[in-house]
Amino acid sequence: MVKAKTVKSDDWSYEAKVGEVEKIISQIEAGELELDEVFQQFSIAVQSLRECEDFLHKRQEQVELLIETLGKDE
Repeated sequence: MVKAKTVKSDDWSYEAKVGEVEKIISQIEAGELELDEVFQQFSIAVQSLRECEDFLHKRQEQVELLIETLGKDE
């Protein structure tokens, strides 16, 4: 399995990526795209979702570490 590349840019936004995916889905569902463009946009949506998943996974690890640290302080 190929691991998704994480975007390291300061302007990367989870909400923006989700919005991008939602827009692509809407265009596909509405039949606004040619078949070739459907596949291209679908590929972009999958990559964006992988980036979002990676972002959420890293944040979950941070939260778990913080909770663990708080538990040690008690």
